[in-house]
Amino acid sequence: MANTPLSLLLLSATALIFTVAAGYAGGEGSIHDLLREHGLPAGLLPKSVESYTLDSATGILEVRLDRPCFAKYDGLAFFDQVVRGNLSYGALGSVSGLKQEELFLWLPVRGILLSNPSSGVILFDIGVAHKQLSLSLFEVPPDCRPAEGAEVAIGGIREIPKGLLGRRGGFQDQR
Repeated sequence: MANTPLSLLLLSATALIFTVAAGYAGGEGSIHDLLREHGLPAGLLPKSVESYTLDSATGILEVRLDRPCFAKYDGLAFFDQVVRGNLSYGALGSVSGLKQEELFLWLPVRGILLSNPSSGVILFDIGVAHKQLSLSLFEVPPDCRPAEGAEVAIGGIREIPKGLLGRRGGFQDQR
């Protein structure tokens, strides 16, 4: 009988380790709540997030969307079906699965940093440069338009899907 409390303790510890390793998978909160808890704006990721996992030991965040899609911020952003990064307070580093349009080129977003929330800006590392954007662009999770019909090449996206652009060449807002 002396082993029973030890067995219960080991079982409880195993369950706790599994819960911590799974992170927020399983519906313990939305991805947008998780971003806020880590000092980032909720609108960094679109509404179309299907599921996500956070390994709290390593900080690796994996987000699954229902499909690859485009979202509008100050310009267009392209989200792969899976977006990964290393989540820490105020930052998402080593990002994969996210590209941002810059001067007709699609550049991978490698990191996102919010070092001073009172500054009103958020910093995006797009490889060749760091881009400062208004924090207000990311307050609300954006709708994400389907990426069907887009040709995705190694260097980026060659074609924007029909219906995504409005009459003046801008993003078509369907609110």
